[in-house]
Amino acid sequence: MVRAKDGDRETVQLGDERLTFTFDEKAARRAVEFFPRYLKHFKGPRHLIGKPFDLAPWQFDLIWNVFGWKRRDGTRRYRVVFVGIPRKNGKSLFAAGLALLLLVADDEPGAEIYGAASDREQARLIWDYAKQMVLRNEELRALLEVFDSSKRITFRDPYTYGPGFYEAIPADAAGALGFNASGIIVDELLTQPNRKLVDALTTSVGARSQPLTIYFSTAGFDKGTICGEEWDRAQAILDGRTVDPFYYAVIFQAGEKDDAFSAKTWEKANPGWDYMGPQFREFLKAEARKAKTVPAFLNPFKMYHLDLWQRQSIRWMPMDAWDRCGQLLDDLKGRDCWMGVSVWDSAKMAAAVLVFAPPGGDEQDEGTYDVLPFYWIPRDAVDREKDMTDSYLSWEANTFLTVQPTKALDMGAMRRDLLALLGKYRVKGFSGDRLAMFEFAQEIEEAGIPVTAAQHTTTSMSAPTKDMLRLVMSGRLRHGGHPVLSWNADNVVVISDTSGEIRPSRTKSVKSIEGICALVMAVGQAITGRKPEEASDFGFAVIA
Repeated sequence: MVRAKDGDRETVQLGDERLTFTFDEKAARRAVEFFPRYLKHFKGPRHLIGKPFDLAPWQFDLIWNVFGWKRRDGTRRYRVVFVGIPRKNGKSLFAAGLALLLLVADDEPGAEIYGAASDREQARLIWDYAKQMVLRNEELRALLEVFDSSKRITFRDPYTYGPGFYEAIPADAAGALGFNASGIIVDELLTQPNRKLVDALTTSVGARSQPLTIYFSTAGFDKGTICGEEWDRAQAILDGRTVDPFYYAVIFQAGEKDDAFSAKTWEKANPGWDYMGPQFREFLKAEARKAKTVPAFLNPFKMYHLDLWQRQSIRWMPMDAWDRCGQLLDDLKGRDCWMGVSVWDSAKMAAAVLVFAPPGGDEQDEGTYDVLPFYWIPRDAVDREKDMTDSYLSWEANTFLTVQPTKALDMGAMRRDLLALLGKYRVKGFSGDRLAMFEFAQEIEEAGIPVTAAQHTTTSMSAPTKDMLRLVMSGRLRHGGHPVLSWNADNVVVISDTSGEIRPSRTKSVKSIEGICALVMAVGQAITGRKPEEASDFGFAVIA
């Protein structure tokens, strides 16, 4: 990029207002020179340790622009900075240096700099980096006092600018009173559990003439978060879809169609490719090899090292293979089937899935299984989940989902629907999780259907989970393109134990996976073909 020079001007039309900004090279140079003059590397690539903190090109450009562009009144143009950047590019040490710059070299009376993170350990990380850099510089030691117990670094100059401080605070400090922030550095915005702390800090800057909020984050898998919102805002500015002359955005990432295993792609996404040295490049190569060998590592690799948002943290279900199983169902009349019912939370979605064995059985393990899902959701959940409301209503209109006019699931109505299914199809077995067993097991048994309770073990859940994936990958599971079940499949995140046993996890999956939970239960029964007298020995994990 072409770096601005002293006196350069930029004019921005913002609504009816025409704004003019001027570049102050002296201010920009003062800020970039703070790093090598006062700070030294003490952590990171071996070739940098002990040397002055000469900024990487991406760091230099950010400081040059953010601290150089000024408004007509002489204050900083930019008030918010967003940096989307993969891990291991020197972001944490840079963030610590920024905190010290804002504290001692920003000409801010009574500066209050806050380093915000998701938890105390993460908040202390950047603060500890700042502490180590202070202790390694005689001039900073004379100006600053370090308090380990409170994780605060205090500026000792009460005469020129008044006392100031830099403090590390975790997300649970959101309710603290008295913030008057002049600088806010949010490390890994992705990990903030909600927006409470960020809102508490950013709404406290009203008395400051040029407050600065800096967000650092990698990509994630849930755009319905404060990080997703801020990322989309930054991307819209970069794309020119939104005009905000006070917001500085930079995102380093690969392209969606780039080869994830190409060194050119890694270099494109990681601005520290050359600066961080050969050790960093070897690290990326090793991570890429792991992602290529073990599919479960592919999404984390794309998120954390290519800065690409994914739809889930660990992509378990290959959706291209799932989509190929979307053919119309075969004739279901007279065929044996098994039912799985998942009702984990009565305030959310519930599912029942029938799995029909191949006509004539499947002794050779070569037949195709047909899947028929049913869903229920209370109206309150439809209204509450704003990002899903339109989808829920569309599915309801097309009879893929039953929306009950209630705040919680109407178990009586659902029970009647299940009993109607028992009367319509040849159901040979029933399995459900805790709430499903509590609500429906007695009447299912009274209808003459063997009932199996779910067991909370990964070991018992692993086999039917793997069987379901095996059927999908071989094209032997036919779901008719049911949109709700396909949505569930795309949401699934699995967890595993040290033995390699796996199970879907509701707590790790961002959105509902109820249909997949029920499908796994039903597939397990259909494949094993348990006889009624063996049903009591049959176990499934309760999916948590």
